[in-house]
Amino acid sequence: MSAFIDYQNDDGIVTLTLQAPEEHNALTGPDQFGAFVSVCERINRDPDVKVVILTGAGKSFCAGGNVKDMKARSGLFHGDPYRLRQSYRHGIQQIPLAVYHLEVPTIAAVNGAAIGAGCDLALMCDIRIASSKARFAESFVKLGIVPGDGGAWLLQRAVNNLSRAHELAYTGDTISASTALEYGLVSSVVEPEALMESARELAARIAANPVHALRLTKKLMRESQHLRLEPLLELSAAYQALAHHTEAHEAILQAL
Repeated sequence: MSAFIDYQNDDGIVTLTLQAPEEHNALTGPDQFGAFVSVCERINRDPDVKVVILTGAGKSFCAGGNVKDMKARSGLFHGDPYRLRQSYRHGIQQIPLAVYHLEVPTIAAVNGAAIGAGCDLALMCDIRIASSKARFAESFVKLGIVPGDGGAWLLQRAVNNLSRAHELAYTGDTISASTALEYGLVSSVVEPEALMESARELAARIAANPVHALRLTKKLMRESQHLRLEPLLELSAAYQALAHHTEAHEAILQAL
C-alpha cells in the first residue's frame, strides 16, 4: 500500500490515515492520486470490509492542493490550458470518482484543517465527524481558481441550506467546526482526544449490520441523488429481493 495512505483493517472496519503531516497531508501529485484509486479498489474487492474511516496524521486533515506548485506552475499545474485540463481529469479528479464509488459507508474523522481540496475530500465521505479544532474552507476563489475536484457538486449536497453553500463557495471563508455543525456540513463535533474513539464507535454501530445490506443501501443512497422515484423504487425492489435471500437475513429472523 502507498506510503501516503496507511491502511488498517480491524474486523471489517478500515481506517485510512493520510501520512504526510509535514505537508499537512496536501494532495501534491500522481502518487497521492493513485494511492486513493488503489485503496478504493482494494476496499471494493474485499467483501468483508463494512465501513471506512478517513483521517489525517498530525494537525491537519488535508490542506488541499500544493500552492507552491501552483506558484511555480509545476507538477499538476504545469503546461498550457489544454494540458492543465488533462492533468485535472487524469489526476486529482480520480479521487472523487474513486471515493464516490466506494461500495461501503465512509466516515471522515476531520482532525484539523480541511482546506480547498481537503474540504472537498471530507465532503466526499458519507458522514463527517469533526474535532473541535477542525476548520473548513471551500477556498478556491481566494486563489483566483475554481473547485477543480468536484467541490461545486459536493458542497451543495453536504450543507443544509443552498444559500450557505453558495456563500462558502463565493467567499472562500474559513469556518469553525461549530459553524460547520450549524450548517450541516458535519454531523457532530467532539474534543480532539475523542475524535477517533467517536469515529470508531460509529463505525462499529454501522459494522454491526450485515455487509450485503450496507453495500446495497449505500448504492441506493447514491442512486437516489439523481434518479426519479419510480426507477429508484424499481432498483429498491430488485435489491430487496436479493437481500431477502441471504443467510444473514434468515439468521436475523430466526433470532427474533
